[in-house]
Amino acid sequence: MIFKKKPKGPDDRLMAALATVNDPELHRSLTDLDMVKSAVLDGSVARITIELTTPACPLKDTIRGDIEAAVNTAVPGTTVEIEWTAQVRNGRHGGGGQAQDLPGMAEVKNVILVASGKGGVGKSTVATNLAVALARTGAQVGLLDADIYGPSIPTMFNQHQDVTSTDGKTIDPLYSCGIKLMSMGFFIPPSKAMIWRGPMLHSAVLQFLKDVNWGALDYLVVDLPPGTGDVQLTFAQNLKVTGAVVVSTPQTVAIADVIRAKAMFETVNIPVLGLVENMAWFECDGCSKKHYIFANGGARNAAAEMGIDFLGELPLLTAVREGGDRGIPIVEAEPDSTVARAFLDLARAVASRAAIAAANAPAEAGASPAAKRSLPIIG
Repeated sequence: MIFKKKPKGPDDRLMAALATVNDPELHRSLTDLDMVKSAVLDGSVARITIELTTPACPLKDTIRGDIEAAVNTAVPGTTVEIEWTAQVRNGRHGGGGQAQDLPGMAEVKNVILVASGKGGVGKSTVATNLAVALARTGAQVGLLDADIYGPSIPTMFNQHQDVTSTDGKTIDPLYSCGIKLMSMGFFIPPSKAMIWRGPMLHSAVLQFLKDVNWGALDYLVVDLPPGTGDVQLTFAQNLKVTGAVVVSTPQTVAIADVIRAKAMFETVNIPVLGLVENMAWFECDGCSKKHYIFANGGARNAAAEMGIDFLGELPLLTAVREGGDRGIPIVEAEPDSTVARAFLDLARAVASRAAIAAANAPAEAGASPAAKRSLPIIG
C-alpha cells in the first residue's frame, strides 16, 4: 500500500509573523484580510502564497519587503519565496438599484464610471486606455460606451460589425484587446443621428445593463457622456457602482466643470475615486522639454482643494490620437511607451482605490459574487 504524504499545514510561526504585516493601503493585516493562502516552512525556506486584492496592485514590492522582514525576525535565516495570486473583491456600493434587477450585471464586481464635467477633455481616450491597461494586468474587463449621442468606442477599437445573440435572449458583447465591448455605435450606423429624448436614453442604458451578457468581470469601465445629464442620473438611480474617475485638462474652465461633476456624484452617493489630468503636457519632436500648453498643475491643485485623490498626469501626444484613429489604443499598440506606462500607472491607481472601496463597503453591498478564480501574478 502506498501512502501519500500529507500536505503540510500553515506554520504557526509564519502565520504569527504575517499577522503583523499590514496591507499598506487597507491598513489591515494580511491575515485579517484573508490574503494569506498558504504559509509553509520547508527546512530553511518559507513558501508563502499571497492573494492580492487586485492583479494591478501598485504596492506589491512593499508587501514583499514587509513579509521578508517579518519572517526573518520570527524565523532568522529563513529564505522567503512568495507566490502571488489575485482575487478582485466586490466593491459596488455607491448609487442605487439592486443587483437582481440587472441580471446582466450579476457577476460584475466593480463598476468604474469615467466622467468629465465638459466635452473635449479626452474622456473616451482615457476610458479606453484605462480599460485596456486593467486587462493587461490580468483582470477581466469590460468597457461600456454610455455616450449614446456620441459613441466613440467603435472607432477607437475599429469594431463596426453587428452584435449577435448566442441564446436569443441576451446581447453578446464584442471582444477586442482583451476586453468586452458594448456601444450604441454597434447598433446605429455613423451616418444616422441619435435624436432621442431622456426616457429613450434611460431605456437604452438599462438594456445595456440588463441584457448584455457581460459574464464574470473584475471591472466594468463605463465611458459616460460629458456633463451631468440623464445618463448619469440613470446610472446613479439604477446601479450599484464602485466609484467615479473624473477626467479634466489643466485649464480653469475645465476645472470649474470638475467641481460640478464632483458635486453631482456626491449628491447621488457615488464616491469619486480621483481626478486625472489629461493633456497635461506636450513634448515636441527632438525636444526633451515638457511644454505645458494648457497651464501646469491645475487638476492636481483642484484635487487637493476638493479633498479627492489625484490619480496622475497624461501627456498630449500624437501617438495617442493616431492610435484612437486607427482603432488600436496606445496601451495595446505601444505598451512600452511613456504614455502607455502612464496609463498603466493610472490603472494601478484606480484598481487600488477600487480595492479600498471594496474593503470599506458594507458586507451586504455589491453584486452577487462571481465564480471565484485565482489569478497568477508575474513578478
